[in-house]
Amino acid sequence: MNRPEITLEDLITDFLSKVDIGTKLLEEKFGTRNILRLWGSKQIERCGEIKNGVQYELHGIGCFIIFATESVNFDYGSGDRIDGFDIWRLYSYATDRPLRYKKYCDKQTLEKEFREYLLSKKIEKMSPVDNLYVLTSPNQT
Repeated sequence: MNRPEITLEDLITDFLSKVDIGTKLLEEKFGTRNILRLWGSKQIERCGEIKNGVQYELHGIGCFIIFATESVNFDYGSGDRIDGFDIWRLYSYATDRPLRYKKYCDKQTLEKEFREYLLSKKIEKMSPVDNLYVLTSPNQT
């Protein structure tokens, strides 16, 4: 039986799901999903353990969360949003999971489909000030 082809939306929703899991763990530990302010005010270290070996590492406007067997690197959007993504983060996520996302380990393929999603309005800029994109109608493509 043939498995359905993995789509860019599959990659995006998987990425966002992993971000959501990580930020829920951050919220349990620190009382907020966006811990940048805590780091900026020196209330927490830049790097540390969240829970059960899950680690975090803050950078610029984002966070790198390292789980036991995988990781996710994301930026916070305006208004503390966590539903944003860009080509580089999706590519990094795909190359960390080459068996599942082999197609998107080719950056040109990813860039081409990303442009197609933009043109078809399946994704859009999060806001004029963010360099992130969001799904316009999750699970509707």
